[in-house]
Amino acid sequence: MTRITPTHRRIRIALWTGAIAIAVLVAGFAVLRSDQNHAAQTVYHGEANIRSEFSLVDHHGQAVTQEDFAGRWQLVFFGFTHCPDICPTSLAYMDNVLELLGPDADQVAPLFVTVDPERDTPEVLKDYVANFHPQLIGLTGSQDQIAKATDAFKVYNEKLPAKTGPHRYMVAHAGHFYLMNRDGGFEAVFLESEQPAAEMAEQISMRIANERKTR
Repeated sequence: MTRITPTHRRIRIALWTGAIAIAVLVAGFAVLRSDQNHAAQTVYHGEANIRSEFSLVDHHGQAVTQEDFAGRWQLVFFGFTHCPDICPTSLAYMDNVLELLGPDADQVAPLFVTVDPERDTPEVLKDYVANFHPQLIGLTGSQDQIAKATDAFKVYNEKLPAKTGPHRYMVAHAGHFYLMNRDGGFEAVFLESEQPAAEMAEQISMRIANERKTR
């Protein structure tokens, strides 16, 4: 039986806290859809004080800001390379979403922003993102730069003590995917546990298709 430590409990509480905070921040509501061809899904959408605003360093060591991704949709996930389960599982899920998007994936910039810049250098991120989709971009920076990015996206994260592991700490963080439009504005937030990859890909493709109709 797996032993649940106080750190694990705090991480679980953090994930629930993050989910509740996002639901409150978004001035829309959760849409629950269920029919014979689609599993029930929850997508938070509407207007929110969430914005794509950052000045970071990518996994090639190049300085980047949100302007470098202007004109593309952004699919953003915050995590860290020493994350034991949530991050690799979520990034594998993102990989599936991008594959299911087909040609539309070229219009999406998948971003993995670390909440652990102390350990996640560009070199570490480069090795890590190589395990996932080839378009995935790892982003890091100074503690201050990461703090500003998490504030812009309203991402909860907290360093917690751990008895084992590098530097003997873990980082509790919310596990959401943020979909930002071509102008860097908020479109939707998703949780892996609330819909299969095909449903999330459908939501993104629908927005891209609607965008084409209005051009």
